[in-house]
Amino acid sequence: MNMRMLLVASALACTGFAGLALADTAPTQPVPYHYGMPLHVEKVISMTEPTTHDCVVVTAEMKFIDTAGKQEDISYLKLSDACNYQN
Repeated sequence: MNMRMLLVASALACTGFAGLALADTAPTQPVPYHYGMPLHVEKVISMTEPTTHDCVVVTAEMKFIDTAGKQEDISYLKLSDACNYQN
Protein backbone atom coordinates (compact mmCIF):
# COMPACT_ATOMS: atom_id res chain seq x y z
CA MET A 1 0.00 0.00 0.00
CA ASN A 2 2.79 2.44 0.89
CA MET A 3 4.66 1.63 -2.31
CA ARG A 4 1.57 2.43 -4.39
CA MET A 5 1.15 5.81 -2.67
CA LEU A 6 4.83 6.58 -3.26
CA LEU A 7 4.52 5.77 -6.98
CA VAL A 8 1.38 7.90 -7.34
CA ALA A 9 3.01 10.82 -5.52
CA SER A 10 6.15 10.64 -7.65
CA ALA A 11 4.08 10.43 -10.86
CA LEU A 12 2.14 13.54 -9.84
CA ALA A 13 5.38 15.35 -8.98
CA CYS A 14 6.90 14.52 -12.38
CA THR A 15 3.75 15.75 -14.11
CA GLY A 16 3.95 19.02 -12.19
CA PHE A 17 7.60 19.56 -13.14
CA ALA A 18 6.84 18.83 -16.79
CA GLY A 19 4.08 21.44 -16.70
CA LEU A 20 6.47 24.02 -15.28
CA ALA A 21 9.02 23.28 -17.97
CA LEU A 22 6.43 23.79 -20.71
CA ALA A 23 5.19 27.00 -19.13
CA ASP A 24 8.60 28.66 -19.59
CA THR A 25 8.68 27.97 -23.34
CA ALA A 26 5.34 29.62 -24.14
CA PRO A 27 5.57 31.94 -27.15
CA THR A 28 5.61 35.63 -26.35
CA GLN A 29 4.35 38.56 -28.38
CA PRO A 30 7.11 40.54 -30.08
CA VAL A 31 7.86 43.97 -28.64
CA PRO A 32 7.20 46.75 -31.20
CA TYR A 33 10.41 48.57 -32.13
CA HIS A 34 10.51 52.33 -31.62
CA TYR A 35 13.12 54.74 -32.91
CA GLY A 36 16.22 54.85 -30.72
CA MET A 37 15.43 51.60 -28.90
CA PRO A 38 18.73 49.91 -27.87
CA LEU A 39 18.88 46.31 -29.12
CA HIS A 40 22.37 45.00 -28.23
CA VAL A 41 22.15 42.12 -30.72
CA GLU A 42 24.66 39.31 -30.17
CA LYS A 43 23.23 36.76 -32.61
CA VAL A 44 20.21 36.86 -34.94
CA ILE A 45 18.09 33.70 -34.75
CA SER A 46 15.44 34.46 -37.39
CA MET A 47 13.90 37.25 -39.44
CA THR A 48 10.40 36.76 -40.84
CA GLU A 49 7.86 38.83 -42.76
CA PRO A 50 4.57 38.09 -44.51
CA THR A 51 4.85 37.36 -48.22
CA THR A 52 3.14 39.70 -50.66
CA HIS A 53 3.33 40.40 -54.38
CA ASP A 54 2.74 44.12 -53.92
CA CYS A 55 5.16 46.78 -52.74
CA VAL A 56 3.61 47.65 -49.36
CA VAL A 57 4.66 48.27 -45.77
CA VAL A 58 4.60 45.03 -43.72
CA THR A 59 5.23 44.14 -40.10
CA ALA A 60 8.36 41.99 -39.86
CA GLU A 61 9.69 40.13 -36.82
CA MET A 62 13.23 39.49 -35.65
CA LYS A 63 14.26 37.00 -32.97
CA PHE A 64 17.75 37.44 -31.54
CA ILE A 65 19.96 36.81 -28.54
CA ASP A 66 21.15 39.96 -26.81
CA THR A 67 24.55 40.52 -25.21
CA ALA A 68 23.21 39.28 -21.83
CA GLY A 69 22.27 35.92 -23.41
CA LYS A 70 18.51 36.52 -23.25
CA GLN A 71 16.31 35.77 -26.27
CA GLU A 72 14.38 38.82 -27.51
CA ASP A 73 11.62 39.15 -30.09
CA ILE A 74 10.81 42.49 -31.75
CA SER A 75 8.51 43.59 -34.56
CA TYR A 76 9.13 46.49 -36.93
CA LEU A 77 7.71 48.07 -40.08
CA LYS A 78 9.50 47.76 -43.42
CA LEU A 79 8.85 47.70 -47.14
CA SER A 80 8.11 44.20 -48.43
CA ASP A 81 10.65 42.27 -50.46
CA ALA A 82 8.42 42.73 -53.52
CA CYS A 83 9.64 46.35 -53.66
CA ASN A 84 13.09 45.07 -54.71
CA TYR A 85 11.66 43.63 -57.92
CA GLN A 86 9.21 46.34 -58.98
CA ASN A 87 10.07 49.56 -60.81
